Amino acid sequence: MKLSRLSRGALATATGVVLFLVYVPLMVVLVNSFSTSQSLSWPPPGFTLEWWGKAFQSQGALEAVGTSLQVGVIATAVALILGTAISFALQRFEFFGRDAISLLVILPIALPGIITGIALNNFFRTILGVPLSIWTIVIAHATFCVVTVFNNVIARLRRMGTSLEEASADLGAGVWTTFRLVTFPQLRSALFAGGLLAFALSFDEIIVTTFTAGVGVTTLPIFILDNMFRPAQAPIVSVIAVVMILVSIVPIWVAQRLAGNEKVLR
Repeated sequence: MKLSRLSRGALATATGVVLFLVYVPLMVVLVNSFSTSQSLSWPPPGFTLEWWGKAFQSQGALEAVGTSLQVGVIATAVALILGTAISFALQRFEFFGRDAISLLVILPIALPGIITGIALNNFFRTILGVPLSIWTIVIAHATFCVVTVFNNVIARLRRMGTSLEEASADLGAGVWTTFRLVTFPQLRSALFAGGLLAFALSFDEIIVTTFTAGVGVTTLPIFILDNMFRPAQAPIVSVIAVVMILVSIVPIWVAQRLAGNEKVLR
């Protein structure tokens, strides 16, 4: 499809405006992390590395990072297992209610976070009578992390077909041998990309976390929210925000590169 010069110009302008609105605020956060101002005044009166040193020495920030990493890794592992199993069940087998189950699996990622948070909070505290803790956060995060893994794996299964698996079975290979030598190598990059995206979602999630975190359990996003408006803490929060941006960008970039490499190979 060819666009006129006017259409191309309008599209380029609209794209530039959107990118400007998205990335300039992120650049402001980056600059503020080096500002000498404790209140993040703009423009910065000067620049310093003091806040970066204090951020990496902050016990509260380090503990919050550890908690977020723990939650993210466990939630991602759960999502990889459940998301892959559900993908195989829905793609490889025909049964009544398959479409309804597929919708229910995807629904958590579409629901507003505050709705999911309130529902899980009531479920844990009222129905199950379970005290909120780091494990309730893990379960809550797994509900939407499963979706990213599911979407990646089921898309790959649809492209793969079943011819290679059937050929492996015809040659006498068992179910697990076929999965290990034929299916898994083809799924590996999809699982890796889905796991990276799931971890990124978990690491910076705050709304659902707020409703499912127990007393004394602080993830990095909650730490940022709690310290954002405290005296002399705003620059440290800016440093942590920059780190979170980098942590979020890397998995998405890697997942995008994997998807691009898959297209080139095909």
